[in-house]
Amino acid sequence: MSENDTASVPSSFRYANVLKKGKPVHDGTDRFSAKHPPMDLTKRAKIFSPFDALKGFNDELAKAQAEAADAFLEDTEDAVDAP
Repeated sequence: MSENDTASVPSSFRYANVLKKGKPVHDGTDRFSAKHPPMDLTKRAKIFSPFDALKGFNDELAKAQAEAADAFLEDTEDAVDAP
């Protein structure tokens, strides 16, 4: 976060001091970096990929939508067009 961004933070903000510190910088040889090496980008991407929380829910929605569309089309076929 740049100084311009932190300057707009009101002093009454509860975590203003933490925000002003900024992101920690690790040199790769400190204890934190040894214990927590950087994650491989392909693994990191998996974390943020969308997932299906309710297995089969989207399939059921598609099935219900198709049934409703079919029922609607059947009803409209029976209607008589006015001249």
